[in-house]
Amino acid sequence: MIQTLSDWLGLAQGWLFETAIQPLVFQLGFGEFIEDAFEGTEWLLIGVLELALLFLVLRPMEAMIPAQNITDPRARWNDFLYTVLHRIGIFSVLIFLTLDPLLDAVTAALRFDGVKPFNLEALWPAQWPALGPLGAFFVYFVVLDFFDYWYHRASHKFNWWWALHGLHHSQQNMNLWSDNRNHLLDDLLRDVYMGVIAIGIGVEPGQYVLLVSVSRILQSLQHANVRLHFGWLGERLLVSPRYHRMHHAIGVGHENANGKLGGCNFAVLLPVWDMIFRTANFTPEFVATGIRDQLPGADGTPGREYGRGFWSQHWLGLKRMVEYARKEVV
Repeated sequence: MIQTLSDWLGLAQGWLFETAIQPLVFQLGFGEFIEDAFEGTEWLLIGVLELALLFLVLRPMEAMIPAQNITDPRARWNDFLYTVLHRIGIFSVLIFLTLDPLLDAVTAALRFDGVKPFNLEALWPAQWPALGPLGAFFVYFVVLDFFDYWYHRASHKFNWWWALHGLHHSQQNMNLWSDNRNHLLDDLLRDVYMGVIAIGIGVEPGQYVLLVSVSRILQSLQHANVRLHFGWLGERLLVSPRYHRMHHAIGVGHENANGKLGGCNFAVLLPVWDMIFRTANFTPEFVATGIRDQLPGADGTPGREYGRGFWSQHWLGLKRMVEYARKEVV
């Protein structure tokens, strides 16, 4: 199945590249970047397909079984902008393709010294049935999700990092587009981190494309404004909209009982990591989302402003990062 999907995608990529992207690249005088453009075409194609899938499947679900009434339609449109920029851009692939030759050079140097490069699939016992493409996909899926859990949890641990990640949590009208509502600096850090790990454990570029695409689709479902859960067992196998909504709960998802940074439900795709490391909260509620300091104070003072538009949200994120970093130093 994985190979079939990869073959279909390759055919579509070749057609789109030859009929539209390649002529445009040469017309603009960027012929030296033709190989990068070919790689970017695959991500562009996948991004467009993802956007169509989300709009045709999740958007009607939000209309039929909403978890909350949308009180700020502009905020949802702003999240849609983030998603379009993220899904049809080539930010992730540029990071991956930049890191790949760098790590190849390191690997070559190690081989010269007699050190063999690490490959996760090589650890599979020879006496067991062959892993196969689907089995390899699942293994990489689980391993990358483990590392993603710790990246996500760390972003709730350090004040300067939370200053950036808080932009994601500041959406009080969480919706299917909210997954990509992230500060670009935070996205850069995560893409470098995940790219290094993926290359380091032997993930091929074609596998990486599918792994990222499946992860993004599932995370869009988690953030969707739908009154949906997967039942007692399902909630423990895959992060659901209800489970992840608790992670965005005001005063719960991003704070511990003492009011300090922490929270619960950090799992990106598989709740098993929350269960193992005791950060799971399976409370069966569809809670209000946002950050406590957004709310007005008891004396009527206004809450913290996180920005209404793309640029203001990024500028305020940088200002918070400097502010919080200074507090840590003091």
